[in-house]
Amino acid sequence: MIKSIKVRLHPNNKQLTKLFQYAGCARFAYNWVINREQENHNDGNKFLSDNDLRKEFTQLKKREDYKWLNHVSNNVPKQAIKDACNTYKRFFKGQCRYPKFKSKKRSKLSFYQDNVAIKFTDTHVKVEGFSMSNKRSKQRVNWIRLCEKGRIPTDCKYMNPRFTYDGLYWYVSVGIETDDISNVSTNDGVGIDLGIKDLAICSDGNKYPNINKTQRVKKLEKRKRRLQRSISRKYEYNRKGNSYCKTRNITKGEHELLKVIKRLTNIRRNHLHQTTSEILKRKPSFICVEDLNVSGMMRNKHLSKAIQQQGFYEFRRQIQYKSEWNNISVIIADRFFPSSKLCSCCGMINKDLKLSDRTYKCDCGNVIDRDFQASLNLKQYGENVLNL
Repeated sequence: MIKSIKVRLHPNNKQLTKLFQYAGCARFAYNWVINREQENHNDGNKFLSDNDLRKEFTQLKKREDYKWLNHVSNNVPKQAIKDACNTYKRFFKGQCRYPKFKSKKRSKLSFYQDNVAIKFTDTHVKVEGFSMSNKRSKQRVNWIRLCEKGRIPTDCKYMNPRFTYDGLYWYVSVGIETDDISNVSTNDGVGIDLGIKDLAICSDGNKYPNINKTQRVKKLEKRKRRLQRSISRKYEYNRKGNSYCKTRNITKGEHELLKVIKRLTNIRRNHLHQTTSEILKRKPSFICVEDLNVSGMMRNKHLSKAIQQQGFYEFRRQIQYKSEWNNISVIIADRFFPSSKLCSCCGMINKDLKLSDRTYKCDCGNVIDRDFQASLNLKQYGENVLNL
């Protein structure tokens, strides 16, 4: 089993310059491949393999106007060329859209490091090629401090190391091979109903609240709105005809807004991680969740924002990979399974149940919270699937 670990970096100014330089070189190599493939296709030739393109790129670096490429580790553009060729191969198979050029302003900054050359200690990570000098004082530039101590093991093989930038901070992510868990849980399974009033309602009686209703998140949302309005006013004030003049105060405001958005994202994602981890710590024999049509739910203009903030897809993704780590089977209920409208006692379906009806009342005398009943029905659905 391969686990991926992502840790934030704490680089100094020299290391920051090098990180941006490496990411720029990776973007240049990626765009160069797309341009060469397009030229080759227009000439009526066949698809160029990544091996041929690497040889051609090596000759390109010998030219005087491309000498700056020699200041970057060879593995960075080499992997970028391979990534571009893999994108074309996936396009030919119908797995993705036609490859596009990476924009300097809008594309995500990232680059690859050789899995053999990269090294980790409890507090630092070594990047290949930041400094070619053998002097001890200059070799320190290669070692970037990690924000979390001892998070990445130092005595194992690393897979696909990547450095990424999210607009505020740099991160390093690596894949690590771990042993599979063979233990099988004998506890009862659990059905999970996701909602807006509460994030998750479990069939065992546990309920996890909506983090977006807390005072902390509401204050940050208010600050976010005020910053957005302030930046918008400054843009209009500095407008010159059809163009806008971006001042230093606007840049400061956008940076502050980015920090608030990042803070909100971290709070919501942390709540999802705590919820999914707590569910899996109880070690159920299986977990049954709904296959929600989130894109269809987002069409409701009154609920679209609340649905987006809940992060239903992220919740399901975390449940699936964490269950795989713990050898717990995950069952995805059919999208049209009437989990809320089905009576958990007599099995009758109430087709007239509205979204505003929070309590389910059946003719058989069953009076129950609709979300809790949905979780009970999902648990029964999972048991029926396993018994087939």
